[in-house]
Amino acid sequence: MKRLLVIGGPTAGGKTALSIALAKHFNTVILSGDSRQFYKEMSIGTAKPSAFEQDGIQHYFIDSHSIQEPLSASSYAEQAMEVLAVEFLKHDTIVLTGGSGMFIDALCKGLDNIPHSPEIRDKITQQWKEQGIAFLRAQLKFLDPIYFDQVDLNNPVRIIRALEAIEITGQPFSALRKAEKNQRPFEVHYIIIEHNREFLYRRIDQRVDDMVANGLVDEAKKLLPYREFNALNTVGYTELFEHFDGKTTWNEAIEKIKQNTRNYAKRQITWCRRYSDATRIHYSGEVNHMVEEIIREL
Repeated sequence: MKRLLVIGGPTAGGKTALSIALAKHFNTVILSGDSRQFYKEMSIGTAKPSAFEQDGIQHYFIDSHSIQEPLSASSYAEQAMEVLAVEFLKHDTIVLTGGSGMFIDALCKGLDNIPHSPEIRDKITQQWKEQGIAFLRAQLKFLDPIYFDQVDLNNPVRIIRALEAIEITGQPFSALRKAEKNQRPFEVHYIIIEHNREFLYRRIDQRVDDMVANGLVDEAKKLLPYREFNALNTVGYTELFEHFDGKTTWNEAIEKIKQNTRNYAKRQITWCRRYSDATRIHYSGEVNHMVEEIIREL
């Protein structure tokens, strides 16, 4: 049976380095499961691995799309399945890495058959425009606290989708998402990197400082004309857009990026707890030792 190794864990947690080391060990390719690294226009703020960091390993779904051609979870799953069908002819093991849990689940587990209603969605969208995202968050927390703890609370599209499904079915979105999905013609092995919380937060703060030093501000300025695109409704860009609007000082903007990134990491950690059968390894900084540990566990 072919197998897909899914490297999960929080942002700034060392997934890229570990996935490349594993790909070298298995002489295979890597698929990105980071829904922001797909986009050519977003590099610094998404911590996209450079060509040097990719170290000659074939990566799919990095710089593969434009923000003007957004990629949904369902479209990603369809396109990634096509890549896997070809690459599994050449490799027994393929590596998938990234922090976008919904996209990874769409590929690994298939999509739920959850109903849609344009009328209900439009109604909830109008509530968002009139009363703000805090209003939607409060509704979701009351109606489905489980999904509230998992979803990106800065992403109105996902919150609106959940509230739409809840209103249609009368069931929590988290329960609907557990419904039986499509079977996959490969085994999925989840490998979750775990960290000391304070150590992880220091890595996050350092990463933000490095992004700023490497030109994040100029990148955000170039993306200002597209700020309403969903792809840019993400940590690292929204805080700078607010600063450009004069709503925050420079120091406030940078601190908000760090705090919001830490909050995002917490949600990713919560998401990863759902994978009860995952291999869990503690981040040691010694990537080759981590690879050896994983190989022993597989």
